[in-house]
Amino acid sequence: MPPRFHRTPPELVTETVHETVFVGDYTFRIQRPATADQLLDHPWCRSAYVADEYVPYWPTLWPSARMLAKAVLREPWERYPQPVEVLEIGCGLGLAGIAGLARGLHVTFSDVDETALAFAAANAQLNGFRTGYRTQLLDFRCPPRNRRFPVVIGSDLMYEERLVDPLVALLAAVLAPGGVCWIADPDRLPARVFRWKLEEAGYSVTTELVRAGEPGGERTKGTLYRIRPAPKG
Repeated sequence: MPPRFHRTPPELVTETVHETVFVGDYTFRIQRPATADQLLDHPWCRSAYVADEYVPYWPTLWPSARMLAKAVLREPWERYPQPVEVLEIGCGLGLAGIAGLARGLHVTFSDVDETALAFAAANAQLNGFRTGYRTQLLDFRCPPRNRRFPVVIGSDLMYEERLVDPLVALLAAVLAPGGVCWIADPDRLPARVFRWKLEEAGYSVTTELVRAGEPGGERTKGTLYRIRPAPKG
């Protein structure tokens, strides 16, 4: 099956807001659509779901993105071979990838939705980054075969169990030998299946309890999955 990309009509985003996001000692500015819920009620969205079971969840800044950004910011990247090339899967508004840029990483923002990529790039620039990143349309049901990354990251990718097998297959295609993948998840039920499928496919998986939230606001609990190809032999 060829990849199926989407493009949320930009004219549906009639108003945007700039949100200040605090992650550890860092402060980021994220531009997002102000009416994400209304967008989901639009006929285009319903048609996209009927055609491809696609729902544009990208306009929301999800707690798992904050969890992943926190992990990216605290990692000792100076111990990695330089430069560190990172692929963010399903980047949405791009918070975790922007956290990577703040740490000097080279980031490829990827998403199945062209409009999401436009927002991620705009948010990178909003935070002062003009270089060090690129964007790539990516349908993880159809993994690209032309490039591998030593670091792959993503957040809240398993909101339905049907996405588990394609995600495991994607890692086999894009994760470099000896590389590491981090997936942050708010403890959705499909994540249990994801871990089992990974171990069945020969990956080593460790987990870490993570939390995210704004100062003084509600905090969300989740799990950070650290995934590596299991050593051979």
